[in-house]
Amino acid sequence: MPAAAEGSETFDEAERLSQDALRERQLTRLRASLQHAYDHVPFYRESFERAGLHPRDCHSLGDLARFPFTVKDDLRSQYPFGMFAVPRAEVRRIHASSGTTGRPTVVGYTEGDLSRWADVVARSLHAAGGRPGHTVHIAYGYGLFTGGLGAHYGAERLGCTVVPASGGMTSRQVQIIQDFRPEIIMVTPSYMLTLLDEFERQGIDPRTTSLRVGVFGAEPWTQEMRREIEERFAIDAVDIYGLSEVMGPGVAQECVETKDGLHIWEDHFYPEVVDPLTGEVLPDGAHGELVFTSLTKEAMPVIRYRTRDLTRLLPGTARPAFRRMEKVTGRCDDMIILRGVNLFPAQVEEVVLRTPGVAPHFQLKLTREGRLDQLTVRAEARPDATLQERTTAAGLIARAVKDGIGVSVAVEIVDPETLERSVGKIKRIVDARPRDRG
Repeated sequence: MPAAAEGSETFDEAERLSQDALRERQLTRLRASLQHAYDHVPFYRESFERAGLHPRDCHSLGDLARFPFTVKDDLRSQYPFGMFAVPRAEVRRIHASSGTTGRPTVVGYTEGDLSRWADVVARSLHAAGGRPGHTVHIAYGYGLFTGGLGAHYGAERLGCTVVPASGGMTSRQVQIIQDFRPEIIMVTPSYMLTLLDEFERQGIDPRTTSLRVGVFGAEPWTQEMRREIEERFAIDAVDIYGLSEVMGPGVAQECVETKDGLHIWEDHFYPEVVDPLTGEVLPDGAHGELVFTSLTKEAMPVIRYRTRDLTRLLPGTARPAFRRMEKVTGRCDDMIILRGVNLFPAQVEEVVLRTPGVAPHFQLKLTREGRLDQLTVRAEARPDATLQERTTAAGLIARAVKDGIGVSVAVEIVDPETLERSVGKIKRIVDARPRDRG
């Protein structure tokens, strides 16, 4: 892959902190964040008091494990502004989740929050290989979704030129990339593959574009997908992590020089990994559910927020001050138990990506026949795939899932661009089973 940028100098002083200095900063900020939440958010005051705790009971970073978790339903129960810790007049922006599975979660930002958000995204882009003067094509959705605006202001903070393309209008995006010649693209990995197909449909070799770095987030993606993007686009593909409840993009970033997991910006976001069933804090290196506590948020602090993302914490490498999180392998709530076998979408993705004749776009549809749950893998065909290639691909996917995961599935190869997309992402799991399934 091409060298994204020369030099590996760090972007700001926090990346050069010693471990002792970082821990001291974390503890000071953690105690202040706990106090801020307790003083200004009734939900947290009641939650702490039910647990018999007060912010002054936090004497060390390890004491955080005594405090209660926050989950998405807690945020929904406080809709729209019950989790805000500052007066509405001090809130400069509001974002919200899509709310497709219930009430949306609403998040707010003060002027200081927006500035710190821009800082961590700028730090992330720098770690990805971005430099002042680069042009950044942003194809994340703009609006209530945090991706577009979060990436936008971070790129500007770094000193880049921003092309706010947003999502959709795929053929026009290809033209813009050809005409404006950006070095960096920020987009969901699945939409990047849609762009790749469009380049090839237009007869343009994707390897000849000006792009040198792709910063991909908003959905889990595998090493198989990284290899495909890098080989077909001749770019460095790196991961960015964030979620609106904690801040948005820029919570953690993969460094271009190592591509070995995402360094968490621990001076702003304190991570834990817990057992998804018991909530017990696990040691670094153990797989479990990722939990975040904000250390510097003003408008909406979050204490021990359960992300549902599955990963593990590892020592820092390219940025030694900060621990890494392994690429997210799936979500607690995305695990499918099919006839006693645990299955994650990422496992199916690996199968789809290595199957000739199909694009890297798929969906898992759960149905029930009689008393048994059934799973259908719906994968999009490549535009040039013949009927025979589609039939062969269906058989290959079914056999690979059976051999590799141990469960029988049906496979349906559908026409290109027929699976429904939202802000560049395909909904991975469609549960069409009867609601009274028990």
